[in-house]
Amino acid sequence: MKDLLLGIDAGNTVVKAVLFDRHGHVQAKAARDGRSEQPRPGHVERDITELWRHTVDVVAQCLADARAQGNDIAAIGLSGHGNGLYLLDRMNRPLLGIQSLDTRAADLAEELLASGAGLKAHALCLQKPWPAQTATLLAWVKRNRPDIYRNAGTAFLCKDVLAFMLTGQRGTDFSDMSGCGLMRLPARRYDAALLAAYGLEDAAALLPQPVASDEIAGKVSGAAARASGLVEGTPVAAGFFDIIASALGAGASMPGQAAIVAGSWGINQIILEQPLIDERIFHAATWRPDRYVAVESSATSAVNLEWFAREIMGSHDAEAFTRCNEMVSSVMAQRDLPLFHPFLYGSATTPDARGAFLGLTGWHGKAHMLHALYEGVVFEHRRHIDRLRAAGGRFDQATLSGGGARSDVWCQMFADGIGVPVTVAECEETGALGAAISAGVAGGLFESLEAGVTAMVRPRKLYVPRIEAGGLAAARYKLYLDLAEMLPQRWKAYRSEIM
Repeated sequence: MKDLLLGIDAGNTVVKAVLFDRHGHVQAKAARDGRSEQPRPGHVERDITELWRHTVDVVAQCLADARAQGNDIAAIGLSGHGNGLYLLDRMNRPLLGIQSLDTRAADLAEELLASGAGLKAHALCLQKPWPAQTATLLAWVKRNRPDIYRNAGTAFLCKDVLAFMLTGQRGTDFSDMSGCGLMRLPARRYDAALLAAYGLEDAAALLPQPVASDEIAGKVSGAAARASGLVEGTPVAAGFFDIIASALGAGASMPGQAAIVAGSWGINQIILEQPLIDERIFHAATWRPDRYVAVESSATSAVNLEWFAREIMGSHDAEAFTRCNEMVSSVMAQRDLPLFHPFLYGSATTPDARGAFLGLTGWHGKAHMLHALYEGVVFEHRRHIDRLRAAGGRFDQATLSGGGARSDVWCQMFADGIGVPVTVAECEETGALGAAISAGVAGGLFESLEAGVTAMVRPRKLYVPRIEAGGLAAARYKLYLDLAEMLPQRWKAYRSEIM
């Protein structure tokens, strides 16, 4: 009986393949790190051919490591980073791959907002234009690279180009296409007025037809089978925008649950039955018409620890992170600990924010700085979550995934800071697991995604907020917020003085 499920998770650089059994146990996993090209300042691109080659490699390695055959796999599911832009030409050949780290369209995003087109777009898709948003990038290509725009045949998201390479079929899913500003919400359909707001009246033919995440997007082609060791005809589920896949893979599938990712980006999302109508909040559709996510995010999470380990500790291997956790655990909470602002890679709401250690004294050492870093990351996640709560989002439990979820001390700090129980899943590869769950439905192993979550996701540990952490943490959070509002203004004034 075919009872293995393959989840493929493609991030901005790394592509992973994880082979699961129908109970969610990992049978094998493999990863390849690709290259980002920066041909001009602000341009961050990848070679689509290399992305596909690495996908083939990790799939073949998974099969070999598990001593499995292609015909052991019931179905394949996909997850990929949202936004960016992956173009094929009219002959279905790779044309341009732009990652979601790209900022070439920053001026255009500001122009759309200033002109009122951005608010028109938000009224239709529940998102404002931003630099790496697919809709904004496509508009930038039309304006600045008309030669590429004329030759374009399909505008894909990251996971969709892999689905095409696997199956030869042109498609997408609702979560990815709604998450990139090209779909009307809550109607979950393409819309001529929305395209017009971006100046993309002629782009409808570039957009692939969306299907539900757990529907079959196509079947493995003969060419893909020969390249990877898969079997021709194996079903491929449409899959997910990776933040949705990670939520499912961590066990969050019901309204009233939050899914937090502490990775390179800090993702904070609440599952809802209806979108929150608030122009400050980003929304995406999910796997069913009555499930949405409201999202607040920024590159202010565990990426800060990676920097500290590399630059201050001198190593960012597993052993270095273990030492970091031990050092943080050794610090007792007290009033005079330093604070940290986790804006080494900017802020989602304040472009002039900068990373900073604040309140350092001569008796502070690396352990105190690390404690401040862990706490500052939690505080910034909380600031995002407070915005969701202020807009009407409600939740009484949360899941935590990403690199930060591997640290017991950090998980407990998240529970204390957010004020609700936090669950960490047994499987660390939550994006690939979410993709595999969609494959389980497409392949007929599960009746629904919720049933797949029940069968494949198991909690590793529950962290309950500690009452004794409340008073001091509240005072430190208030100071954190006050400084986070004030300091960017000083940096802005400073730069204006020296220009």
